[in-house]
Amino acid sequence: MGMGKLSAQGTNADKEFRAGAALSVITPKIGTSINGNFQEGFTQNIHDDTHARGLVLDDGQTKIAIVTLDLCMVYRETLDKAKKRAAEYTDIPVENMLISAIHTHSGGTACAVFGSTPDPDYLVFLEERAADAIIRANNNLEPAKIGWGVGHEPSEVFNRRWKMKDGITFTNPFGGEDKVRMNPGFENPDLVGPAGPIDSEVPIVSVQSIDGVPIAILANYSLHYVGGTKSGDISADYFGMFANSIGQMIGADHKNPGFVGIMTNGTSGDINNINFGGTAPKKMQPYEKMEIVANTVAAEAYKVYQDITYHDWVPLASAQTEVRLGVRKPDAAELKRAKKILAEVEGEKLLNRDELYARETVFLNDYPDKKDLILQAFQIGDLAITAVPCEVFVEIGLEIKEKSPFGQTFSISLANGYNGYLPTPQHHEWGGYETWRARSSYLEVNASNVITSNLLGLLDQLKSSAITSR
Repeated sequence: MGMGKLSAQGTNADKEFRAGAALSVITPKIGTSINGNFQEGFTQNIHDDTHARGLVLDDGQTKIAIVTLDLCMVYRETLDKAKKRAAEYTDIPVENMLISAIHTHSGGTACAVFGSTPDPDYLVFLEERAADAIIRANNNLEPAKIGWGVGHEPSEVFNRRWKMKDGITFTNPFGGEDKVRMNPGFENPDLVGPAGPIDSEVPIVSVQSIDGVPIAILANYSLHYVGGTKSGDISADYFGMFANSIGQMIGADHKNPGFVGIMTNGTSGDINNINFGGTAPKKMQPYEKMEIVANTVAAEAYKVYQDITYHDWVPLASAQTEVRLGVRKPDAAELKRAKKILAEVEGEKLLNRDELYARETVFLNDYPDKKDLILQAFQIGDLAITAVPCEVFVEIGLEIKEKSPFGQTFSISLANGYNGYLPTPQHHEWGGYETWRARSSYLEVNASNVITSNLLGLLDQLKSSAITSR
């Protein structure tokens, strides 16, 4: 498909820049499904409320909205409805709205994956609250200044996929052999080394009122999530803790309208917080590790924040396109094998790994042959943000950063929908959990190349438009 709709400003006479931010609670009710585990889990307690966190920017001609939802993942259909509702109450075009999930594994279920099934009422609630975050942020617009920068925090990110020694393989749920294993355990003698890099960058965007009152900080880190909650707890994971921590550090945690801290999930499809190259860590209390990660990353963000140069006005622009990608569907033999495995399951017992993937195979047989994905790029001055509706592998984010025509670039995963993991073709060849065909990983093997080239095309489109409009 060709390049999509471009929205940008030409010359702006009065050059007033405005910004607004808002929080909207999305905490699920007790008794409903929790997303993120192979088996179904249910909400028993609220450790910390989960939120939609909205930021609206306005350069006088173009408005963009960025929202995070404290969820594991969320359907495109839900987000499309939320954008439509927000557009009815604001003058922000739907293609200028970027709504992403943070990927907490202790949030309400907004997407059926493995054992988790969403409550239909919760999906309607999410449509309303995601839209409200944009509407309320738009209502809070005030003259503002904006700046950005990037820090580095390598201590909390590790590639979780490991290469096995020659001749050593790991059996996958489909009867095949993988050369790479996710989360392979500590001091495993069969390991060679990580199967990919990390991205240690901590980009932040800081927005303040004209007189220097903090409005929002939008951050990005390529870390899957941390976890370590109590069973049945709802929590926004380290993402929510980061938001609180950075607000405290800059002295903005008691302002009205409230300061909004936002941590977006970068390209973390193959990245987590566990160093399998080291020794097994000591057992921690629930939420202890999460707090360490949140405070460590917030401290790095604070260092960047202290040196930011603010701009009274910067140009905003957005570009969006849709790509149609193939679905990796089972063939007749694979479907027959899956049905045979499921036929041998007795009663209501919990499904084991191979049984779960057999069920996923049956589900995917009913998927369409192609799926349409929204790809997006935003320009904020010489900063660019790209958005992908997948759990994007870190190599892809690093390539986009390297090839982007903008001074600073970062990517937001799980944005504008959910289409599973996005490994590279090389990682598909190696195998491993993230490549196993399921509702959590089903796009064609070449999907990452198509997505990367389209995103780089959107960035070039934004850059050339910015040059010609000067």
